[in-house]
Amino acid sequence: MATDSWAQAVDEQEAAAESVNIKLDNTKDKAAQSLLNKLIRNNLVNTTNQVEVLQKDPNSPLYSVKSFEELRLKPQLLQGVYAMGFNRPSKIQETALPMMLAEPPQNLIAQSQSGTGKTAAFVLAMLSHVDPNNKYPQCLCVSPTYELALQTGKVIEQMGKYYPEVKLVYAIRGNKLQRGMKLQEHIVIGTPGTMLDWCSKFKFIDPKKIKVFVLDEADVMIATQGHQDQSIRIQRMLPKSCQMLLFSATFEESVWNFAQRIVPDPNIIKLKREEETLDTIKQYYVLCNCKEEKFQALCNIYGAITIAQAMIFCHTRKTAGCGEMQVEQRAAVIERFRDGKEKVLVTTNVCARGIDVEQVSVVINFDLPVDKDGNPDNETYLHRIGRTGRFGKRGLAINMVDSKMSMNILHRIQEHFNKKIEKLDTDDLDEIEKIAS
Repeated sequence: MATDSWAQAVDEQEAAAESVNIKLDNTKDKAAQSLLNKLIRNNLVNTTNQVEVLQKDPNSPLYSVKSFEELRLKPQLLQGVYAMGFNRPSKIQETALPMMLAEPPQNLIAQSQSGTGKTAAFVLAMLSHVDPNNKYPQCLCVSPTYELALQTGKVIEQMGKYYPEVKLVYAIRGNKLQRGMKLQEHIVIGTPGTMLDWCSKFKFIDPKKIKVFVLDEADVMIATQGHQDQSIRIQRMLPKSCQMLLFSATFEESVWNFAQRIVPDPNIIKLKREEETLDTIKQYYVLCNCKEEKFQALCNIYGAITIAQAMIFCHTRKTAGCGEMQVEQRAAVIERFRDGKEKVLVTTNVCARGIDVEQVSVVINFDLPVDKDGNPDNETYLHRIGRTGRFGKRGLAINMVDSKMSMNILHRIQEHFNKKIEKLDTDDLDEIEKIAS
């Protein structure tokens, strides 16, 4: 008994420590999640989301395009777009690009998840507005982290491959320039602190000559202390004629308030909420008394069914066993899974939205998804089990329940989706095989 209570105390301590670490790592996790999504995207997501457009001038005609030729791009940019594998504009590009390339320039606040082509869209806008004959910065793009800035830079290099006259420089810590010099590069990408220093303290950039200001990953940006204030200070130095483009994956109130401070008189593109359809997915729950029982139940399930590929979602990276892995290592693991070299991927919410793998037939929620206050995270649940049942196929989702609290979470998820989740006995292997077939 003493051993049990000691083990319970250790578990509680670990849980408390994990809770603190989750809060401390929240900002890092957001940036890491965004970077991971960029690294694992080979192509655009075939999203079913419809876009909702709110124009600053509701009487102005709303243009959208179905081909890149309609945008009348410079030939060298059109060549770059096709070389990147874009055959036609994505949903967000159809609506956003005509606004970004309009004359006079139009400001834009856009909600856009990773993989929807938004980076390519604002990169195309920057490259289109640059006059390469003028040897000074004309476009600024701020990202929350050095790694995310580099990813945007790669897209500029790829898309501008046939437009070598346009030059790029990174405003990142460690990129030391001589005092008194003036930049001759046309596009500057960097983090808010260094970008602010280059504009005000060192005067490497003349902010009054900037034509386009892009603020990417706004939701990640405001989670980082100081970035919000630095971004606003940069924006205040820019001319009124400067085009302001802000992108965010989510539009919580804090992001929305920030966006409205940065972007005056904006056009707004929002994603309509995804259709909450779970019709092609069989959902079950398994009742367990403790973590050890959960693990045993998981082994029983895996041993009883023939799985093409499975994803197992855990609440923390420690449980998933990927706590010490770098983002690039995690991306490599996901690539192996996507290529079919691994049959099971154990992960946290980082992958809930990021992977489209046709062969995933089973999703297991080892831990049910909850928000920071311990309430059911219905949207994450939808995205997690949505990894199966894709492309019109039937899928299977199994939820592990190991306490009264997790049972309560499950009941609330059922109520939200108005969908009964059946109980599954993992000792009955015939039943598992039957539901999986």
